[in-house]
Amino acid sequence: MKALFNEEAETRGITVRVSVSYLPEQSEPDRGRWFWAYHIRIENDGPSTVQLLTRHWIITDGRGHQHSVEGEGVVGEQPMIAPGASFDYVSRCPLATPTGNMQGSYHMVAEDGEGFDVAIPKFALLAPAVAG
Repeated sequence: MKALFNEEAETRGITVRVSVSYLPEQSEPDRGRWFWAYHIRIENDGPSTVQLLTRHWIITDGRGHQHSVEGEGVVGEQPMIAPGASFDYVSRCPLATPTGNMQGSYHMVAEDGEGFDVAIPKFALLAPAVAG
């Protein structure tokens, strides 16, 4: 399982794993557009069920420009994740540069009503070098 995911972070028994793929078929370098897909797995190794309520991303392009994205849930869901269970989803990120990175956090609530933030590890967005 570890080989699939490049980066991971753990907060209070919740592990977030990330795998990134460059999408050449959706990218248009001549027009200054590069796309990546990222696969996230959220594993609950804690003692109680948690619900993912919101997400906060910080997306940095190759020029150092940062863009903050906040919203409810992920891919239209606010998943409940029981102890020992996991939730997977795939999303995409466009950039105006061939390199960049993403990082962020999920706001979750435990069964007892306590809210807490779970770290999303920083991961690189790197387009393969084009032979010229």
